[in-house]
Amino acid sequence: MKFIYLLWLFLGVYGIAQAQTITVKNQETNEPIEFATLYNENSKVFIVTNSLGEAEISALRDADKIEIRSLGYKTLVKSFAQLQSESFKIFLATSNLNLEEVVVSGTRWRQTTNEIPSKIFLISPTEVTFQNPQTAADLLNITGKVYVQKSQQGGGSPMIRGFATNRLLYTVDGVRMNTAIFRAGNIQNVISIDPFATENAEVLFGPGSVIYGSDAIGGVMSFQTLTPQFSISEKPLISGKAVTRYASANHEKTGHFDVNIGWKKWAMVTSISSWDFDHLRQGSHGPDDYLKPYYVQRADSVDRVVTQDDPLLQIPSAYSQINFMQKVRFKPSEKWDFQYGFHYSETSPYGRYDRHLRVKNGTARYAEWNYGPQKWMMNNLNITNTNKNIAFDQMTIRLALQSFEESRIDRSINKNERNTQSEEVKAYSVNIDFLKSISVKSTLFYGLEYVMNDITSTGKLTDISTGLDVTGPARYPQSTWASIAAYINDEFKLTEKLTFQAGLRYNQFILDAAFDTSFYAFPFTTANINNGSLTGSIGGVYRPADTWVISANFGTAFRAPNVDDLGKVFDPAPQTVTVPNPDLVAEYAYNFDLGIAKVFDDVIKLDATGYYTILQNALVRRDFQLNGQDSIMYDGEMSRVQALQNAAVARVYGIQAGLEIKLPAGFGFSSDMNYQVGEEELDDGSTSPSRHAAPLFGTSRLSYRANKLNMQLYAVYQKERKFNDLPQEEQAKTEIYAADSEGNPYSPAWYTLNFKAMYQLTDMLNISSGIENLTDQRYRPYSSGISAPGRNFYLSVKCNF
Repeated sequence: MKFIYLLWLFLGVYGIAQAQTITVKNQETNEPIEFATLYNENSKVFIVTNSLGEAEISALRDADKIEIRSLGYKTLVKSFAQLQSESFKIFLATSNLNLEEVVVSGTRWRQTTNEIPSKIFLISPTEVTFQNPQTAADLLNITGKVYVQKSQQGGGSPMIRGFATNRLLYTVDGVRMNTAIFRAGNIQNVISIDPFATENAEVLFGPGSVIYGSDAIGGVMSFQTLTPQFSISEKPLISGKAVTRYASANHEKTGHFDVNIGWKKWAMVTSISSWDFDHLRQGSHGPDDYLKPYYVQRADSVDRVVTQDDPLLQIPSAYSQINFMQKVRFKPSEKWDFQYGFHYSETSPYGRYDRHLRVKNGTARYAEWNYGPQKWMMNNLNITNTNKNIAFDQMTIRLALQSFEESRIDRSINKNERNTQSEEVKAYSVNIDFLKSISVKSTLFYGLEYVMNDITSTGKLTDISTGLDVTGPARYPQSTWASIAAYINDEFKLTEKLTFQAGLRYNQFILDAAFDTSFYAFPFTTANINNGSLTGSIGGVYRPADTWVISANFGTAFRAPNVDDLGKVFDPAPQTVTVPNPDLVAEYAYNFDLGIAKVFDDVIKLDATGYYTILQNALVRRDFQLNGQDSIMYDGEMSRVQALQNAAVARVYGIQAGLEIKLPAGFGFSSDMNYQVGEEELDDGSTSPSRHAAPLFGTSRLSYRANKLNMQLYAVYQKERKFNDLPQEEQAKTEIYAADSEGNPYSPAWYTLNFKAMYQLTDMLNISSGIENLTDQRYRPYSSGISAPGRNFYLSVKCNF
């Protein structure tokens, strides 16, 4: 009898232990919900469900309040005892009207948005699957909250709140992606990120320098790639997906495969993607100014201008790309978590289409203007320790080594000399971040950062008639750029309804450059910068009720001069040349924003955020002199000398607004609108519109969901930017804009109508299809050098296992 009693006791304890595995499913479809989060505020414990919707929650055993969330679902709050009484099976009801989401970009640690005064937008894996973006730039663009400029098909330069390029920051798995050669002109590094391997993406709007340092003036784009998932049983967890897609506007042929294999303490994920894009076809209804019905082809040692059979094709714009990712995770105990990640991305060479639009003496200016292969590689080791002590409750160490390679190749028409400039950046970084709960009301986030960039830049001149190479002018000096920083940020919950955050960061930045005077007679051979910046922020979140939120934030941010600012020689516009200027200091921004969000009767959600930013010591191109000369010969023509200088104050203000309506019978409506105004000082004291303050733009969507079907009819649109409203530097770029009735360049208003649908054929298989730009509009987003796709049919098949 005693033996039987002990046996039953053992089985009961065993059953309780097994029951600590929770399963989270969709209430309507009974499908498991991956990436659902379970959070206890007191212990700061976050747990995420795997591909089966399961998670092991023994770390929450004593919790009396567990918040269960997933984007697109209503939040549930239950105690561990309640979960146990429900056999650890949870069903979430769908809802798009949440005011709370789990994010990491605010402090590098997981938090809910009701604790963060800055506006943060989360792009979920479900949304990525439905929207089917071709690149990571398109992934940001589909949000309706980020404007994306393109100079060629192989690119995408986001604009956020009137700032772009090196005044925005990118991170991948918490590692800074910006390098010391990120330029003020448009960049395309974001396409190195694989949208298929992205677990989620976040956009933090406004200053982020307290946590992220230099460049985080207009915002931070944070990409979290797939995390290896453990098995919570004795059986290995094997999951993954395979995707194939075709699109007609550029004859896209894409394939992707990823697989996760997890055991109790070890897990790994492998991902590979391949894209092939043909020349991009623009629409048939729009300005003829966007047509370039020719391309240059070399035959019999002569460059010939060839008339295209299809004038709507934008030649050259074709390119291909491959991405590979491998991650390994080891969790020897509940206290330690080790993750190693390897990322590699490489594109083919591709034409910079906007330069091929330039003409000289009535014919094409260039026979060649291409970017060489863009390569990015990252090795990243992430170590997390959870161990409550006097210094921290949780600690994360990130060690990363990145390698960036890019090049530019150009040759004037019927000239034998080809100019090639190549750059390589080795980026080393160490981040140590700590979380410490001081009390029930106060949580401290603090950390240290070290970043070092080693830049190698070379130039080569090739005589294509003989094949002989000689050394040519490099784009940059041989340089190193370093950043050393410490930060602290405190979250203080004054009441259940009111939370404050305040933070400080000190950053020292050091730049050393050595100039080659063989080609240009610079009046200096070295340049050195060694300065510091102190930034801070303070803000609060007030929740009068569960249905509305008010947030306010004041923050400062900075951008340290980098190698591209200090040392580049290039031609930003016809008959101008930018030369080095070693006398630069950091840009400094002051920003205030106020946000309000309100849900009415669980049917309507309204949110709006207004902001105002002042940028002092703004680095802008101004007329300059080199050795007393205001013009020099460059690329075969006399060019006006300019240089980047701390010569202006810039101001940007605007509003971001959103509306969501839950309609009957599975229908819904949403709309996002963005209005911004930017201006900067000119030499004469007058002002000009800021280049990166996009015209009013937005997206409106009518959606329908029923069981396994998801459909959406939506419009994307942009307001006109008249000639007088164009920035002064844009007014000279006649080749990329349409001409108004007086022959002046301007950016016309445009819209597209689009339809897409996704259907879940089986538990493993879904199919997506759609028609983008239904009316085949020919349009070019503001400041872009290539037109957007015309009418585009796409078909995608995805298999989950």
